Amino acid sequence: MSTPDAALLPALGIDIGGTKVAGGLVAPDGKILATARRATPGASVTDTEDAIVAVVEELAGGHAGELVGVGVGAAGWFDRTGDTVLFSPHLAWRNSTLRKDLGARLQRPLWVGNDADAAAWAEYRYGAAQGADLALMVTLGTGIGGGIVLDGRLRRGSHGVAGEWGHMRVVPDGRLCACGNRGCWEQYASGTALGQTAREVARTSPAAAALLLERVDCEPDRLTGEHVARAAYDGDPLALELVTEVGYWLGQGIADLAAVLDPEVVVIGGGVSVLGEMVLRPARERLERALPGRGFRPGPRIVAAGLGAQAGIVGAADLVRRAVAEGDA
Repeated sequence: MSTPDAALLPALGIDIGGTKVAGGLVAPDGKILATARRATPGASVTDTEDAIVAVVEELAGGHAGELVGVGVGAAGWFDRTGDTVLFSPHLAWRNSTLRKDLGARLQRPLWVGNDADAAAWAEYRYGAAQGADLALMVTLGTGIGGGIVLDGRLRRGSHGVAGEWGHMRVVPDGRLCACGNRGCWEQYASGTALGQTAREVARTSPAAAALLLERVDCEPDRLTGEHVARAAYDGDPLALELVTEVGYWLGQGIADLAAVLDPEVVVIGGGVSVLGEMVLRPARERLERALPGRGFRPGPRIVAAGLGAQAGIVGAADLVRRAVAEGDA
């Protein structure tokens, strides 16, 4: 395959989160043509890589034509080259040579990097951030990830770990985070945070949480963020209050990001983003109240991801296509 052909061919995009390995066959226009998924065996590096290979083989086996390569977006902190996963709060990688290991098994052109970076790139190329000179991605899922696109380029920082907004400390000595610190943003504005707060309320005030507890046979430890989200859609007052609280913390964190980076747009993706205006409205309201210099300067737009949960897959595929075209894969 000559490198100019890369822009015209489909690629495989793989998105590795804390609970699943999701993959897609992605056309050059960003359309997903086929999908596959496996559970993420997060406690084992080898088992996680086996799941990635299984998804790639399933998708490649179902496609009769040529493929550009494989783009892999993973929940972790990478070095600047993308070769090594330095640390993953929710998976087993610690200074793991993921690109080398996967490359040896897949024998295809490969791009490997942070999953939220891949999602940010997808939103810039095909979604809600098209044309923005400075766009930030905030992915709300098991934790909070993020990405930066500035002047048409994905920016990964001097050491490759830019955009880890989820580990900004918003509450001194707050909840313990998987990264080792306390009070991180993702402990207050993520799917995990939504579930944790619901469990705390259900244990201390079961009467107030009666409708939520009905969903889990009155066992508060079984409550998850997904239970709360479904209850909020059904109009449960407590669930709506908990979702609003997540939105409040989301807006506070975006105000802090705006103070440092002054983005044009902040795109909200990840599983929690399916709550739409239930979480975005309180986020915008909090941003208006918390933005430094409010009333004398513009703030960023807060918008839902245009590609939804598929952004990581689409972005990873486009990034390997771009890498092959530029001779970097």
